[in-house]
Amino acid sequence: MGQFYEFFAGGGMARVGLGKGWQCLFANDFDPKKGTAYAANWGADELRIDDVAALTTADLLGRADLAWASFPCQDLSLAGNGAGINGKRSSAFWPFWNLVKALEKENRIPQLLVLENLLGLLSSHSSKDFATIGTALADAGYHFGAVIMDAVHFVPQSRPRLFIVGALDSIGIPAALVADGPDDEWHPSALVKAYSKLSKRSQDAWVWWCLPAPPARNSAFADLVENNPQGVTWHTDAETMRLLDMMSPINRAKVEAAKKAGRRMVGTIYKRTRADGPNGEKRQRAEIRFDDVAGCLRTPAGGSSRQTIMVVEGKSVRSRLLSPREAARLMGLPDTYILPKNYNEAYHLAGDGVVVPVVRFLAEHVLEPLLATTMTPKKTTNTAS
Repeated sequence: MGQFYEFFAGGGMARVGLGKGWQCLFANDFDPKKGTAYAANWGADELRIDDVAALTTADLLGRADLAWASFPCQDLSLAGNGAGINGKRSSAFWPFWNLVKALEKENRIPQLLVLENLLGLLSSHSSKDFATIGTALADAGYHFGAVIMDAVHFVPQSRPRLFIVGALDSIGIPAALVADGPDDEWHPSALVKAYSKLSKRSQDAWVWWCLPAPPARNSAFADLVENNPQGVTWHTDAETMRLLDMMSPINRAKVEAAKKAGRRMVGTIYKRTRADGPNGEKRQRAEIRFDDVAGCLRTPAGGSSRQTIMVVEGKSVRSRLLSPREAARLMGLPDTYILPKNYNEAYHLAGDGVVVPVVRFLAEHVLEPLLATTMTPKKTTNTAS
């Protein structure tokens, strides 16, 4: 179908999602541990483990049809420091973008571009960071738009993410890919508000990408839970009781209701600090959900970021950490995917990744139809609403 560069590749989940019809020309990540996982699954021929700022166009073979960049999100997270796109981690966008501009000078600029990140990018610095990226794309000759896709439509994990998709002006964008205006499913109010902050130049280059309704998800979280987990052990009765004691009355009631459900119930737990002590003091709480959907996977910077599961079958209540394979399944990775043996490394790999079936959906309904038009390029009409 096409050839691609994969920047900030992590474990290569974008590569999995694009599928066998796409050929990887180059992959890059700064983290050697993630690079080891990438190489374990695809070999190291296309892989370069290095800071993106150390790369030059000489490292990038050929002319890729697509550049995929899931650049670091820490400075854009609501839980982060608010540094934005110029922060220590998220500023890695700029050396990546310098490579794109250098490829343009060599007449090798990718025809398609995908930038993936947290929703915080939309509001970061009062939407100025989003507008800055929009200006960069428009100035480089891209028509572009964005969609917000929640992985919960595809896997039992709540994980909304922002995808900015650009197509060179020389590509004739099929009318079927362009909506007349924002669609509530893919363009919620936060995105519409950020769009309104774009410059006129960027709005003229804007596309409201038209995607079909998401498919009906055919799996529940309990379906992904291992009966005999690898890499984790079940908690002792005392440890499980400690978790129960950390629950508020509302969350403890959820466990009691699960006992009466008459079937195996699997819940997920995150530990959070709440100001709900007798005198308003802060305390750590264990919050559980039994809606067949896991909370968003996070990277394990601390114990509270690891997701715990609780399995309730009648009066039996057991708990343990989410296993590495379960985390991988929540990202849509097949069981054939080779995970790091170390728990933290495997969990970190999953928590930092992009959900595989989300990538496939975007590729099938936007990227591949766009690429098909490049065989007979034509002038693009004004696609902004």
